Amino acid sequence: MKIVVLDKATLGKDISFSEIEKNDEVVMYSTSTEEEVLERVCDAEIIIINKIKINENVLKYTPKLKLICVAATGFDNIDIESCKNHNVAVCNVVGYSTHSVAQVTVALVLSLSVNLKSFTKFVESGEYEKSGVANKLTPVYHELCGKTWGIIGYGNIGKQVGRVATALGCNVVVNKRTPCDGVNCVDLKTLCEISDIITIHTPLNEHTKGMIDKKMLSFMKKNVIIVNTARGLVTDEEAICDFIEKGKIGAFGTDVYSKEPFPKSHPFNRIKDMENVCLTPHMAWGSYESRKRCIDEIYKNIVAYKNGELRNRIDK
Repeated sequence: MKIVVLDKATLGKDISFSEIEKNDEVVMYSTSTEEEVLERVCDAEIIIINKIKINENVLKYTPKLKLICVAATGFDNIDIESCKNHNVAVCNVVGYSTHSVAQVTVALVLSLSVNLKSFTKFVESGEYEKSGVANKLTPVYHELCGKTWGIIGYGNIGKQVGRVATALGCNVVVNKRTPCDGVNCVDLKTLCEISDIITIHTPLNEHTKGMIDKKMLSFMKKNVIIVNTARGLVTDEEAICDFIEKGKIGAFGTDVYSKEPFPKSHPFNRIKDMENVCLTPHMAWGSYESRKRCIDEIYKNIVAYKNGELRNRIDK
């Protein structure tokens, strides 16, 4: 079968597709524009994508297409209903990036909680040497132990973050659509009101789009730390920017944006250099181990499809 990889660059140069290439014809493209996608999928039977958008405008040009493999857990870039209408199967990858995303989430929280950006700049600028003082204790930071850590979305990643937060001595509260036993589940407003740290791990859908908006931000503590490693559109980015600029929230970190990479017109350009802001380039999912697991799982998805098995199918 002919397999076309449309945005290999998003998966890194160090990851091998050798298993997939053994039994199929594989054509790889580092990146693909919207126009290039239409040309490149016309005779593909399987396509592998990460961030490329697949909708009716693409599918009508894919008479041979049988399977879409998305190199991610989230699939908000794929029109599933159109895929069903065209009898195209869709598989995602579940659980491959849990530890990677959780690690970066916690790293962002720790960095922001101790004002790491400010302290490292002090040393790198030469000000530490000039000061003649052995230490610098401003801006003041506080221990996480005893603080309330709110987790929005409690899937694999949210649960792993919760385990780390508990190990750090935090009191964990959770907001999820279906409350569960064994964890303190609260509504979103309550979570926003009582949390000292808020991390976001929910998928993007009609229920979660824009859920962290001006209203929810207004419920939060003035010194709250917010970290988003879910999807950019889960938050109102303009509102977050406004609250940071006015000192109404303590710190903000994110690895995801409504448009990636975000353009010059994006509000985060106004805050990206602030010491209480930490922005990373959608890399939280991408440890070497995570990316290798992702490709291994895609290979297994393809094999399962060929064998008539349902594995990680999101169109069923």
